[in-house]
Amino acid sequence: MNDPLQPLAGQALAPFTDPTLTAKGEARAHVSLTKLDTLWFNTGTLCNIECASCYIESSPTNDRLVYLTEADVASYLDEIERDTLGTREIGFTGGEPFMNPSMLAILEDTLGRGFDALVLTNAMQPLLRPRVKKGVEELVNKYGPRLTFRVSLDHYSAALHDEERGPGAFDKAMEGLAFLSSLGAQITIAGRTCWGEDDVSSRLGYADLFAAQSLAIDANDPLTVTLFPEMDETADVPEITTACWSILNVNPNDMMCATSRMVVKHKGAGAPTVAACTLLPYDPQFDLGATLSDASKDVALNHRHCAKFCVLGGGSCST
Repeated sequence: MNDPLQPLAGQALAPFTDPTLTAKGEARAHVSLTKLDTLWFNTGTLCNIECASCYIESSPTNDRLVYLTEADVASYLDEIERDTLGTREIGFTGGEPFMNPSMLAILEDTLGRGFDALVLTNAMQPLLRPRVKKGVEELVNKYGPRLTFRVSLDHYSAALHDEERGPGAFDKAMEGLAFLSSLGAQITIAGRTCWGEDDVSSRLGYADLFAAQSLAIDANDPLTVTLFPEMDETADVPEITTACWSILNVNPNDMMCATSRMVVKHKGAGAPTVAACTLLPYDPQFDLGATLSDASKDVALNHRHCAKFCVLGGGSCST
């Protein structure tokens, strides 16, 4: 039987189909794992809202990635400790992580082991439930700046943020930000670059918002307010070859998959597996195995997100 990834004799490859060659027949770039600095967990794709453009298609009904349990997470933290991998940061994304009923217990276990934790949240209803608010307050009081909340705020204006996330989303996010700020929590912001504004104008807009809301967030710090490049699986982007590293003056060790992996649990699967990165949880070619050891193999940059978000856009989900 013919390999579906290989062209028939005389036929050209389609872009982003072959893990070793581009459509032009050039050697595709690969990235080696230099160190597992950040391990991500997708806590489940269920979310309290459905955005206009969500790369992972999170929604109130999408459970393609099911909730991770405390035991699921603990097994990978055990592996990090057993194999002395030196992992610094544990990241949590979704969906909305605070939809997961085990999220507070997972954070307590993670922080209690000495890891830093980063939670990506929309800071809306799931965070503001009384039980979760109480648990978050206890965690912030106990672990302080080792627990960071990255709040999704697509734009500094209510109109454009709500255009992406739905009516009233901006006001609810402001409520969540005010709550986290009142705790003295470590807060960062995830913004978008799809609005046609330059970096300076965007940061000025965020700075004015933070001042008006009395939020101690430095809009001029790119690590505190990160404006992420856009992702579009249909976009016409160049494939990354081994020659591109020198042509673009980009270091492969700066790519997200050089220092991170993400644990996911597919609906119907008996156990979690490890994906190459946070952006590609559904593509089987980026499912690297059941353990962190399995997932230490090289990653072929065989997806448009690899090219547009990471190599050309300079994006990274880690701190």
